[in-house]
Amino acid sequence: MPAPSSPRVAVIGGGPAGLMAADAIAAGGVRVDLFDSMPSVGRKFLLAGKGGLNLTHSEPLDAFLGRYGARRDEVAPLIANFTPEALRAWAQSLGIDTFIGSSGRIFPTDMKAAPLLRTWLARLRAAGVTFHMRHRWQGWDAAQALRFATPQGEVAHMADAVVLALGGGSWARLGSDGAWVPLLEARGVTVAPLQPSNCGFDVARVDDQGTRAGWSEFFRTRFAGQALKTVALSLSSAEGVVFEQAGEFVVTEGGVEGSLVYAASGAARDLIAATGHAVIHIDLQPGRTAQFVHDEVARPRGTRSLSTHLKSRLGIDGVKAALLHELLPREVIADPAQLAVAIKALPLRLVAPRPIDEAISSAGGVRFDALDAGSMLRALPGVFCAGEMLDWEAPTGGYLINACLASGLAAGRGVLARLRSDALG
Repeated sequence: MPAPSSPRVAVIGGGPAGLMAADAIAAGGVRVDLFDSMPSVGRKFLLAGKGGLNLTHSEPLDAFLGRYGARRDEVAPLIANFTPEALRAWAQSLGIDTFIGSSGRIFPTDMKAAPLLRTWLARLRAAGVTFHMRHRWQGWDAAQALRFATPQGEVAHMADAVVLALGGGSWARLGSDGAWVPLLEARGVTVAPLQPSNCGFDVARVDDQGTRAGWSEFFRTRFAGQALKTVALSLSSAEGVVFEQAGEFVVTEGGVEGSLVYAASGAARDLIAATGHAVIHIDLQPGRTAQFVHDEVARPRGTRSLSTHLKSRLGIDGVKAALLHELLPREVIADPAQLAVAIKALPLRLVAPRPIDEAISSAGGVRFDALDAGSMLRALPGVFCAGEMLDWEAPTGGYLINACLASGLAAGRGVLARLRSDALG
């Protein structure tokens, strides 16, 4: 337990990054007050683990770091101090065993988030961390005390250092609403605009009447909610291929979503912002060559219908067959050569990402050049940042949680280094 005379640190935000920062600071013998606007901490963490808590990924570190795209160089030092292997060891220190799934993703053996969170919170409380729920941060007052709105009215809190781990802009109902952006910008902190990441998209289709938004009424009512499985998706910009991966995704009321679409979302979103649209190409037969598909489509079908022919020769039916008819002109459907090409590269125009509050995560946030090497804001000495409020993004697959935890650890260690420096004068 920290000594009563030890410095006092405020951690604002009770997600993985904030909890990890609190853990590191408390382990250094410093008193920690953790504030969160919600009635309990870790709400988005628990939601992320609802279908199985994906903690990190087992792929080689170079490939792992590549998942952070344009922010690889900034995220790499954080991950270096909390690698996937270190994360597994940390979970084990909480009594949580992990395993590597068939996709390379790493999960707790029971797949659940609640036991890990429960044990973690018990350790934090035993280390002296004090939790303050239903405290919504409002910035600073004239005396530089932290201001919080609570059910009992506004309260002020003085701290020797502060860690902000307030999340991004997605899932406002769980506390990540981006309300911190104007508070930091008013203090001279540079913040990249928050944007949806790991999100779905609205689509446009080209039919005999030109380009129109959304699916046809027939396709929407028959196939919304259905998954396209065992497909591949590619996306190219003017500079070349920027994304290519196999997997699955889901048809929505007005577009597409799901793991494969989420993985391409950053590149698609940026291309839409630059050009007004992004064209993805869907390979409906990723395990087969273009020549094989051409030969099967061109094979004489006698009196059989085209739909029966495609189903028997290539296994294309249901939503896959319907998508061909939805997106291709009649003359392409009628020409075996053109149809075979489309089966291997079916174009789909994405015209807008879904709203940020529907997204799994967000891009944008506090720019890395606004921080020093210890995760402290250059414009606000003694204030540190961690987690999804930083300007990075990553696909699902454990990359989000790993980086949030790693950045929380970095901020916590940065606080301890700052306090030691202050103590030495």
